[in-house]
Amino acid sequence: MKKLFEFKTKTIVATGIGAALFTLLFMFVKVPTGIPETDIQTAYGVGSFFAAMFGPIAGFLIAFIGHALSDAVQYGSPWWSWVIASGVSCCIVGLVYPKLKVDEGICTGKDLIRFNVFQIAANVISWVIVAPVLDIVIYSEPANLVFTQGAVAALWNAISMGVIGSLLLFLYSKTRSGKGSLSKE
Repeated sequence: MKKLFEFKTKTIVATGIGAALFTLLFMFVKVPTGIPETDIQTAYGVGSFFAAMFGPIAGFLIAFIGHALSDAVQYGSPWWSWVIASGVSCCIVGLVYPKLKVDEGICTGKDLIRFNVFQIAANVISWVIVAPVLDIVIYSEPANLVFTQGAVAALWNAISMGVIGSLLLFLYSKTRSGKGSLSKE
């Protein structure tokens, strides 16, 4: 049985690879929404995939490190309220980890629904609550702006995670051999 907060060598390696991918996607593969400093980020789809495969600690670290590095490189310093919210979003998605058997070659419609329930909840909590509240507390940002940004980010990140994350989970499951799939002749 998978343990929720298990942290093995392969999880550490996946965290490093995931954080690097997240950073690059966050910087270079995004689509503007028309709301200032709020883009459709493909990085969250990949981050959610890694979180679902390796758990909440890996999910948190991948998004937190990837977002922080991206902000530091692009803008000179991280915008901590959104960096923390990124980590929280993938951490919450990672809570689905023990319930999925994608690494055993199993990815059913029920699994994808479960994954999407977790990621939608993660996006609402992270972007409608955590990010705007931290923006107000840390940076004294105007409430109307940050809650608008948060709502737009929640919507687009949920779509990114839903489409990209679900597709990656499904495709990855097809590359794995199921338990008992080998037979002796």
